[in-house]
Amino acid sequence: MRQAGKVLMRNPNFDDRVHIGPRPALVKIRFAMRLLLLVVFFACFSLFSKASSLRDSLLKSLQHTIDSVEVFDAAKRADIAKITTALKGTSPTELRTQYDLCLQLYEAYRVFQFDSAFTYAVKLQDIAYAMKDPLRLQQAKIKLGFILVSSGMYTEAIDSLKTIYGSGLPDSIRSEYYALMGRFYYDLSDYSNYGYYVAGYYKKGGIYIDSALLVFPKGSFDYLYYNGLRNFKTGDIDKAFDSFQKIRTLPGLTDHQLALVTSTLSGIYSQKGDSDRAMDLLMEAAMADIRSSTKETFAILNLASMLFKSGDVKNAAMCIEKANEEAIFYGARQRKVQVGALLPMIEGAKINTIESQKQRLVEYAVILTLLLAVLVALIVVIFLQVRKLQTAQKIITEANRKQQEINQQLMEANKIKEEYIGYFFNANSDFFTRIERFKKSLDKKIGEQKYEDIRVIAGSINLKKEKDSLLQNFDKVFLKLFPHFVPAYNALFKEEDQVHLKEGELLNTDLRIFALIRMGINNNDKIAEILEYSVNTIYSYKTKIKNKSIVPNEEFEDRIMAIPAV
Repeated sequence: MRQAGKVLMRNPNFDDRVHIGPRPALVKIRFAMRLLLLVVFFACFSLFSKASSLRDSLLKSLQHTIDSVEVFDAAKRADIAKITTALKGTSPTELRTQYDLCLQLYEAYRVFQFDSAFTYAVKLQDIAYAMKDPLRLQQAKIKLGFILVSSGMYTEAIDSLKTIYGSGLPDSIRSEYYALMGRFYYDLSDYSNYGYYVAGYYKKGGIYIDSALLVFPKGSFDYLYYNGLRNFKTGDIDKAFDSFQKIRTLPGLTDHQLALVTSTLSGIYSQKGDSDRAMDLLMEAAMADIRSSTKETFAILNLASMLFKSGDVKNAAMCIEKANEEAIFYGARQRKVQVGALLPMIEGAKINTIESQKQRLVEYAVILTLLLAVLVALIVVIFLQVRKLQTAQKIITEANRKQQEINQQLMEANKIKEEYIGYFFNANSDFFTRIERFKKSLDKKIGEQKYEDIRVIAGSINLKKEKDSLLQNFDKVFLKLFPHFVPAYNALFKEEDQVHLKEGELLNTDLRIFALIRMGINNNDKIAEILEYSVNTIYSYKTKIKNKSIVPNEEFEDRIMAIPAV
């Protein structure tokens, strides 16, 4: 898109004065491409998340199934015990019944335990010889051949299988024989893994599978399975895939059949390059093998290999350990060899992982210790800073408290000043009015030379009454400012020592002394001058009052000052 933009810039029809950047069409295309990339990214992320979730779920199910292996094996052993008990209850002459029961035990042990399966395959031959039944003898040889092939004893297997002639057998036995021979050559090609022989083994295996397909009923599990296997071995992946997908839709599949199908399907997906789906199918196959108590299995070994290659050493170790247990339990030689080739690599990687984890733990411990030390240092620094902040906060709080007290005192002082200034302005105004009237009266009497009247006018002035009026006005203004002063004052004394005012009395001398103190007049001389008492008298009043108080003398005036104004 950048190149397209450059071509447009060189176009002579392009106006540089108008189009400084790419044209609107290019902008839309770039925006669409970015939007498409975002959609693809989120779609891939969503698919990855779903795949990861499915993988985790399958691994948990596999772990749970492995943990429950004893439950499935116990059920298997219980079935075997019933058949064994029935076999022991037969008489030596009941050869047909013995053969059928031994065949059941063989089938029970066939993919469970090699030694026991081998023992009953041999017994089947012995009973068939005793019965002089060539058909059953051929069947017993096929059973023995299957066990030998499963255990990797290919020389012994072919020696036994060469004595069988499939053309004279009924379809049910003949199809089993051809399928076994096909598997023998396929397994032999995988075992030898040498190019010179592989092609010949594949060819022979294919011929036998073709013969088996002619006998198997079309649409049956065996037909679809071996047809899919034939196509898989010859490289026709799509046809093989179709065959195995059809099998998965068949009703009533056993766990063992399901394991065979999913395990082979896994190989097909691997060849298609879809390793994730291949791994998921191997998990399903491994779980089906465990549920059916199949110990002769390749699924869990392949799963261990794939998990190891993907870097999941932990789960690879879990699977290889289980594969090793099953190989030892069943007794299959080639499985032991295959497990033995992979087990050391996984265990080595597991040990390396553990060592790496230990090293990381040591590194994390060192880092954590350093971080802890830094954290402790930070905590100490923070603690010291918090202490400083708390100290500063206390200082600020105390300063605020004092400032509030000062503000409150200033407000009270302003209120007192306002009230008393107003009061004294009114009192002075009244006083000057009266003086003016007095002066006019004197001037008139002097002008009229009525000197006796002047004496009468002068004698009419009552100074005590004026003083009492002045104090009463003081009391009114003070109680207007401090309406709760009297009860607050009395609260500092016992009931018998409290002040009880006379009718019409606002304050008495005791109250006035401390009322003046509450207004900020602390000087005894000034108080004595205002109340027209001697200084000693004021001092005696204060001492007597404080001694009667229920609070310490040194706190009394502070408590008086704490009485709030309105």
